[in-house]
Amino acid sequence: MARWQSRMSVVIMLAVPALWAGCAKKAVDYQATRAGAPTRAPVAVAPAPRAPSEGESTREGAGSSAETTPAPAPAAPLVGAQRPSPSDYSPTDALKDIYFDFDKHAIRPDAATVLMANAAWLKSHPGTAVLVEGHCDDRGTTEYNLALGQRRAQATRDFLMAQGIPGSRLATISYGKEKLSCSDTSEECRANNRRAHFLVKPS
Repeated sequence: MARWQSRMSVVIMLAVPALWAGCAKKAVDYQATRAGAPTRAPVAVAPAPRAPSEGESTREGAGSSAETTPAPAPAAPLVGAQRPSPSDYSPTDALKDIYFDFDKHAIRPDAATVLMANAAWLKSHPGTAVLVEGHCDDRGTTEYNLALGQRRAQATRDFLMAQGIPGSRLATISYGKEKLSCSDTSEECRANNRRAHFLVKPS
């Protein structure tokens, strides 16, 4: 019995230091993990792209980034030339009308001959200003004929300027189909309505 107790005492004495060393190692490992072990780095989150504010436009830039550039400022309104006052001008027999083909504003050969005679008269009367009226026949919309009449008046003015008449003496206006010289629907009447007419005033 005494021998068995002696053996048990020896086993216990050998086991206790081993258990103590194991517990100490675990304690040291746990503290090292808390104090010095590396931890996972936080994941960086890219900021959400900023939506362009009102007045900006988005243009794709280098890589995956977007670049915002200010939208261009609205253009200033254009100021057009003042409409001439026809009441300031008077008719004259010295300047002859010219005529145009249907839906055209090109100067015909017969009209060129008339315009050269008109230019010669204007050169001999340098103190005279001219209002060139553009007219159309009764076909087509009001808006279309106003634009066509203006092209006819402008083509006439350009021809006179090419003959040496200063542009400062030449004003234009379009009546479209508002002032017909005759009102029937014959081709002869319509041809007479497709014209450029001239009024004059002292400049």
